[in-house]
Amino acid sequence: MDNINIKKMAKELNISTSTISRAFNGSPDINKDTKEKILAFAREHNFLPNHYASNLRDKKSHTLAVIVPEIANDFFSQAINGIEEVARKKGFYILLYRTDDIFEKEVSFVNYLNNGKADGIIMSVSGEASDHNYLKKLSQKNVPVVFFDRVYEDIEAAKVTTNDYDSSFAATEHLIETGCQKIAYLVVNKSISIGKVRMQGYIDALQKHHIPFDDNLVIDCSNDEKVNYNILSKVLTEIKPDGIFSSVERLAFATYYVCNDLGIDIPGTLKVISFSSLGIAPLLCPALSTITQPAYEMGIKAATLLFEELEKKGQVHHKKEHVLKSKLYIRKSSGG
Repeated sequence: MDNINIKKMAKELNISTSTISRAFNGSPDINKDTKEKILAFAREHNFLPNHYASNLRDKKSHTLAVIVPEIANDFFSQAINGIEEVARKKGFYILLYRTDDIFEKEVSFVNYLNNGKADGIIMSVSGEASDHNYLKKLSQKNVPVVFFDRVYEDIEAAKVTTNDYDSSFAATEHLIETGCQKIAYLVVNKSISIGKVRMQGYIDALQKHHIPFDDNLVIDCSNDEKVNYNILSKVLTEIKPDGIFSSVERLAFATYYVCNDLGIDIPGTLKVISFSSLGIAPLLCPALSTITQPAYEMGIKAATLLFEELEKKGQVHHKKEHVLKSKLYIRKSSGG
């Protein structure tokens, strides 16, 4: 059959064009055998539907954009899985954009997506700069945005976060209760929302237990493994903290590497706890104590909120904020 298209396929198979479209979009409300029949016919005739062209009539791409700082991080991988799960059931595709915590990349991606490339955006921000007008322009094109984990407080948008302050307070207090008096707080970016909130939980826990806050124990790290190794080597040999509270999991791993090379015993000499969604945390030696965020559930909630926005079609309504609870897992690295 020459020049196959959806209309010809529908006539040949005696199936409606809408059913064929739902089959290609992965819609769950179609009979399994019917779907396989359609896809088998398409493969036989080397037919690949033009997804975007099929949606030009209603000016929708049926695509969601997901902007995250990194993809290798276990937290973001789980969150993306949750987003994809909801999108797939709605017959939507997702496009992933990684900023590497570079603000210019974030701006570039958002400006690109403002031209109809996606129906909505779910993002965890880089946290740089104070001018966020590039995001405000999205509302002019009725492109909704939902933030998760890292957010911009000055942008009116639905937000999905966790109870970072309470979790950080509890983690710091745990280290104090195990005997730590000199706790270092490891952070990559203090300017982003979670960096500020987590640090405040750390500071307030110290204050509750009458331990003076020491700015020298707030350790600014980077996204570069070698740089972090050198920073932590200096901290552990010169400042010599007896506890480490890591705001991101990569800094906990860097601490393990440095301690192994320097012969520093965890948890005998140094106790460690970290934000981490890594499934193998209990298998590390020693098992890593973690504050574990419900990453998959955050992805589900963020995508659900975005589709609620899309269904309202630009109508003015209150932007929802959801705070999910993280869980503290006490293991051997912190003396548990």
